[in-house]
Amino acid sequence: MFRFPLAFLLATGALFQGSSATPASTITTAQLTARLTTAIQALKSLRCNAEACERIDKKLVADYTAMKITFSPYRVYLKNRKGVEVLYVTGQNNNKAWVYPAAFPYITLSLDPTGSLMRKGQHHTVLQAGFGMIADLLAGPDGHGDNAYTRSFRYAGDSTAQGQPAYILRSDYPQFRYVAYRVGKNETIASVAARFSCGEYRIIERNDLSVDSKLTEGQVLQVPNAYGRRVIVVVDAKTYLPASVTVYDDQGLYEKYAFLNTVANQPIPLAEFSTDYKGYKL
Repeated sequence: MFRFPLAFLLATGALFQGSSATPASTITTAQLTARLTTAIQALKSLRCNAEACERIDKKLVADYTAMKITFSPYRVYLKNRKGVEVLYVTGQNNNKAWVYPAAFPYITLSLDPTGSLMRKGQHHTVLQAGFGMIADLLAGPDGHGDNAYTRSFRYAGDSTAQGQPAYILRSDYPQFRYVAYRVGKNETIASVAARFSCGEYRIIERNDLSVDSKLTEGQVLQVPNAYGRRVIVVVDAKTYLPASVTVYDDQGLYEKYAFLNTVANQPIPLAEFSTDYKGYKL
């Protein structure tokens, strides 16, 4: 089975290191989180290469993906190092993704971006490409960051990312654990994950569910009470966009993402979000 492009953000140790470069000015936790959130929310387009490492079935799986995204409307093109290509354009192809598998039968498929085939072995979906997950973590379930987990983030000093000055935003949350949650009426895996800001993958994995599993009212799930025990976000000191994200949980490293060669808010021609764009095999 071929792999689809991985989660769309990832950090390597080489990109998270002690700093010899110092950002131009001091900063507080409140300023850093506000500027990071504002920079993410202001994105209109994004080009970058993403290195990813995710723990799948207790093994760390790495991938490298080139991506192009516009956010309103949402369009995304991804290509990984194996040549797998994914194109999703809101409102087109019956809201399915075009996928070229770079493997037999070497034909372009139309697949549900949230379905089991595209989610297999992935922490996140193609619809979550970019930095939205990070902004959501800082906002929390209430949208205001007014909970113990989001308040655990702290400015933790300076670093470098790809040789450029950066800030470290870090959360240490030793209270991280799995709790029993009784499913309410009409709830889904996605709605439970949103309630706890924990992501869907751990719920699926811990409760031996499939991506397509339907929840029933009264069903008891084991659900993480936060996204991680420790989260480290390295923030570019110039753009205030994430350079890397590293997440640990009760089992150790959960996921790492690094964003390389990031170009933000430079218009991307519509032709690049077409199946017949030169160089694509879609």
